[in-house]
Amino acid sequence: MSSTLIPTLPDQFEEFAEARRNGFLSVKAFKDRGEKVVGTFCTFTPKELIYAAGAHPVSLCSVSEETIPDAEKHLPRNLCPLIKASYGFALTDKCPYMYFADMIVGETTCDGKKKMYELLGEIKDTHVMQLPQTQEKEHAVTLWQDEMHRLIGKLEDKFEVTITREKLNQAIKSCNKDRRLLKAFHQLGKLKPSVISGMDLFNVLNGADYTFDREAMRQNVQDMIDSLTAKYQAGETEFSANAPRILITGCPIGGVASKVIHAIEDAGAVVVALENCQGYKELHQEVQEDIDPIEAITRKYLDIPCSVMTPNKGREQLLQEMVEEYQVDGVIDIVLQACHTYNIESYNIRKIITGEKSIPCTEPRYNSLTFTIKAGYTRLP
Repeated sequence: MSSTLIPTLPDQFEEFAEARRNGFLSVKAFKDRGEKVVGTFCTFTPKELIYAAGAHPVSLCSVSEETIPDAEKHLPRNLCPLIKASYGFALTDKCPYMYFADMIVGETTCDGKKKMYELLGEIKDTHVMQLPQTQEKEHAVTLWQDEMHRLIGKLEDKFEVTITREKLNQAIKSCNKDRRLLKAFHQLGKLKPSVISGMDLFNVLNGADYTFDREAMRQNVQDMIDSLTAKYQAGETEFSANAPRILITGCPIGGVASKVIHAIEDAGAVVVALENCQGYKELHQEVQEDIDPIEAITRKYLDIPCSVMTPNKGREQLLQEMVEEYQVDGVIDIVLQACHTYNIESYNIRKIITGEKSIPCTEPRYNSLTFTIKAGYTRLP
């Protein structure tokens, strides 16, 4: 291949940044070919089951507040903006992914979502999984495993397919391959000085979900890992070794990523780790490949360290490990309006980060997906 045809790193970053905007053409092509699409909202959705049903999972998590006024005709104004925006896009039919979805899978990750799903079910075929609220009880495993079987039954009936053990094992191996690669990409943030901006890190992780040609996605990500590693080894990074290194945790930041990350990096710091839903939280643990596939999927997804769980010691442990491994100088714990679990959990997170780890931590609260960041938050750490 001519060198002029080899995509450059900026081109590859741009491709992933635009993946969500452009991915709907792929989804339309799926529909034109008679293939099935399943909309999802959360990292708790066991996408292996969807792939095993021969369908394509697509994230419906909203990044725009355009439809919130429409949603507020049915939902309370003081609800989480993410929930309102997601419902608003279904209500107004403005989201092509929502439009093309044959059905939606949601989980009872919070009170706001589970009640919103009741209304969403009047617009789209919506299957709700009852998510246990603890990881420490064996009956939680039993309940969650039952929910896996319920979803399998729903997918088989909806799409008139049979989900076999072989198909599940294939889906597990394929999704684990994605996780290993994206985890390796995220772990570039451990390099000091950093070789990648936080915005490019976010765009690649988020854009990977909307790159439906999985082999192409894997090749592009592997190429970027190789290129960035070579740049680091050649000392060609654009970031100073003295730039404060920031970890972002808390609520999903899809709608606020550009303003949060740009504000941090415009102030001279660099975001080196994303612990929240679009980042390391889901990637750090694979599905076991040497036990019963349904049990393996059950245990992997139940172990996700989300604030909906009580207690949620896994998040505290993961954050402490990441602060050490990524040489973090400061933590920003994002909390959206009415997200009570993350809001309350911030107290203990702050104690751990500022106490045991002795680094700054701040918890900005937002009632909008497109807020204007306050100047004070740009002085971290």
